[in-house]
Amino acid sequence: MVERIEKLQKLLPDDIDAAIIISSVNRRYFTGFKSSAGVLAVTKDKAIFIIDFRYIEAAKKSIVGCDVVLQNSLYGQLKDFFSENGVKNVAVESGYMTLAEHSSFQKALSSVNIYSDNRLNNLIDNLRKIKSKDELCKIRQAQDLTDEAFTHILNYIKPGISELEVALELEFYIRKKGAGTAFDFIVISGEKTSMPHGVPSEKLINRGEFVTMDYGAAIDGYCSDMTRTIAVGEVCEEQKWIYEITLKAQLKAISAIKSGVKYKEIDEIARKIIYSLGYQGKFGHGLGHSVGLEIHEMPEFNMTCCDVTEPGVVITVEPGIYLEGKFGCRIEDMVYITEKGCIDLTASEKNLIII
Repeated sequence: MVERIEKLQKLLPDDIDAAIIISSVNRRYFTGFKSSAGVLAVTKDKAIFIIDFRYIEAAKKSIVGCDVVLQNSLYGQLKDFFSENGVKNVAVESGYMTLAEHSSFQKALSSVNIYSDNRLNNLIDNLRKIKSKDELCKIRQAQDLTDEAFTHILNYIKPGISELEVALELEFYIRKKGAGTAFDFIVISGEKTSMPHGVPSEKLINRGEFVTMDYGAAIDGYCSDMTRTIAVGEVCEEQKWIYEITLKAQLKAISAIKSGVKYKEIDEIARKIIYSLGYQGKFGHGLGHSVGLEIHEMPEFNMTCCDVTEPGVVITVEPGIYLEGKFGCRIEDMVYITEKGCIDLTASEKNLIII
């Protein structure tokens, strides 16, 4: 992780002498170390990781690229570090630090100016959005397991089983393979599929219903994200039609992804297909979001993101149509953006499956 700290040091603005990183996800990104506590302080040529007794032994064994110090007086240790290195202006993570934390740091570190604008946050987001080969490998492994779990669950779902049972079976399968879960799984059926983020319950799955499953694994902290909508027993013509539109929108959007395109333009491709066929307002969320150490990262495919796509970004493509009180459908893959296109990391079948 040395190169990540070095990149951060080189990219710190001229008027910023140091950065304080307290979020668990960014601590992990820069040090490779997972913990529920700790503070990483980075100047333009030095870095220090202050951690309490619970983690000190493990941290010293695994972290390279910065000094690992046992915490005894956090604010005092930061004061000394900044004083020794001539630090006057310090940036913090505006996207992760609470108002209470900001107030505490500002009060305790009165000898320095604390900048709470978005510059550090944006800088780190820009570093994290481009995935390294190692990061991509972990995301691929997580998605491979997610695909494997889908194959397994197709043999498990049947009329009379509950949404909650399906969600738990998916989680058990993934955890049994040694991975974690990327987020709280969504498994919904029937009318509930019209709710994009519905919660699995004891509702029983019935013949003739759609079942939407949105889930993902996590390997070494890196997430996967996939949604599949399947049918049980049979479907009506309207269900087939909605599924076909959703799939067409997704395939068209994926085929248009390449480096140098505005994110909102990809969103527009899928949205136009859905809206032009009479379902305006029935696709009320963005087309996709970046994925990495967090399940929702920046940038995003949505109607407002004017950023331009770059090689190395892993992002979801997940159009959906939601008919309140009836049913809904969503299909989601993760893709890796390349110079001339993208690589679909999701292998699970996308044509409508009826079990």
